[in-house]
Amino acid sequence: MHKRLAIVTGADTGMGLEETRAVAEAGFHVIMACFCPVKAAPVCQRLIAETGNPDIEVIGLDLANLSSVRVFADEIKARFASLTLLMNNAGTIETGFHTTVDGLERTVSVNYVGPYLLTRLLLPLMSRGSRIVNMSSLVFPWGSLDFPDFFERGRKGSFWRIPIYDNTKLAITLFTFDLAQRLKDRGITVNAADPGIVSTNIIRMQKWFDIITDTIFRPIIRTPRQGADTAIHLLLDEDKATQTGTFNRSNHIHPVRDKFTHHPKMAQLWEETEKVVQPFL
Repeated sequence: MHKRLAIVTGADTGMGLEETRAVAEAGFHVIMACFCPVKAAPVCQRLIAETGNPDIEVIGLDLANLSSVRVFADEIKARFASLTLLMNNAGTIETGFHTTVDGLERTVSVNYVGPYLLTRLLLPLMSRGSRIVNMSSLVFPWGSLDFPDFFERGRKGSFWRIPIYDNTKLAITLFTFDLAQRLKDRGITVNAADPGIVSTNIIRMQKWFDIITDTIFRPIIRTPRQGADTAIHLLLDEDKATQTGTFNRSNHIHPVRDKFTHHPKMAQLWEETEKVVQPFL
């Protein structure tokens, strides 16, 4: 009997590592979808030893390159007949303006467009009981979406990393709500998880004041395992099996205002994103 398949993006560090460990311990065949396979390989071997699950492997995935997303998805579809868990965990918060080969602002590609395309490409492998979990953030209400600026520059106006990050988290959250409704009749659940403030490299600004902000936030900063906990419960808990279209923090559904669950730009976001990813579908 073949093991059920789970895919975790950004699986070799931080929260992704803890999510990988959890689904491996639960007995899944786990694909660690990682930007740098060479770096991830020893992490994979360590997890195999620690979990006793030999079915953990690394496959390269660059969410800042949509061709890479397509190649990854094609390999998964060629090798596996079904997919039970998809954890869209990988994320970034760029310190400067960078454009991808696809003409997208890099934070937008890694945090939103890449995961969107990956999910769309892998949906044919999913069926009733499959679960999709998207890593969001409680900052999403501060995001705004202006097209085409969102895709090309991250925001209207000059580069500013924090608002761009907020915009990507709004986009992935709206995608969660929208996709959940589209898949409801198929029995595939889609939920968003907020990890809180987690001690990973993504929160560092590589500036002199890092040590000051670290000291201020230290009392409320979570470990990667604590940050991953909500996502892990959404992936594995039986009582979450039919929960869909929700935003979650600290292992509970967090109320979201109607202005976001029925956001005026939700349909447009889907339509505009479809135009961006169309060449790769």
